[in-house]
Amino acid sequence: MKYVLSFIFFFVYIHSSCLGQENIPKKNFELPYIIKNDVVIKHLGFTLSYNEKYEQANWVAYELTGMETEKVVGRSNNFQTDNKVQTGSADDNDYKNSGYDRGHLAPAADMGWSAKAMDESFYYSNMSPQLPGFNRGIWKRLEEQVRSWAIDNNAIYVVTGPVLTPNLPTIGSDKVAVPEYYYKVILDYTKPEIKGIGFIMSNTTSTLGLSNYAVTIDSVEALTGINFFPAIPNEQEREIEKSLCMECWSWKRTPAKQTKRDNSTNTSLQCNGTTKAGNRCKRMTKNTSGFCAQHDTH
Repeated sequence: MKYVLSFIFFFVYIHSSCLGQENIPKKNFELPYIIKNDVVIKHLGFTLSYNEKYEQANWVAYELTGMETEKVVGRSNNFQTDNKVQTGSADDNDYKNSGYDRGHLAPAADMGWSAKAMDESFYYSNMSPQLPGFNRGIWKRLEEQVRSWAIDNNAIYVVTGPVLTPNLPTIGSDKVAVPEYYYKVILDYTKPEIKGIGFIMSNTTSTLGLSNYAVTIDSVEALTGINFFPAIPNEQEREIEKSLCMECWSWKRTPAKQTKRDNSTNTSLQCNGTTKAGNRCKRMTKNTSGFCAQHDTH
């Protein structure tokens, strides 16, 4: 009898353990602290908090892995309203002839791993009015840098959005607010080098290097009032968010100017970039800059 009971106990233990593992929710490390009345919408590639007053997201959050930076689908350019926004999102007419780009918060290039994720990245809930020089310049460079970090660190957590304040100018009949500043915060939660970094950028053209805009995550929280990465342990969160370790991140380098004789080559050469570990990149490239796509800057 005792052997039967032992077998039953062992079966129940194993069965309950398996159920427990299946039912343990994955911690969404990318999600900021969600406050009462936040309108949180989940899409395949990202989650957002929609702000009806300003007709755009307070924040857009997602995990980006190195594998997800490998595109399997092209850019769709299928801008559309987000039917999950019950109050109605902005639309084409709001941006038409406004002089502003429909600036992605979660970049389309981060969603190339899935046709559905790519399509959803063109929802107007993921757009914010950005000056062309900003959207196609410094903001694009930051997006490229973030993808590079996803490759370097295997996976990172990204939260990005506009800084929404009262009395901002608006465009369109829906009165879409035009932010003066944008932010992005990144968390690398992969051991042994757990780290975080933030950026605050003015909605203007800039030729400065990205490192000029780097700040602590605490600084972004103070500006936006958003509590980032509450899912990680409090003590760890405080340490990560108050620190800014520039050397902990691998920065893309601006290649030297090339002479005319260097302008074309049919020979693949080893990339001159350096990896996170400080070693020379092993990728081969035909780029005249001498850097592969990951380490090249544009």
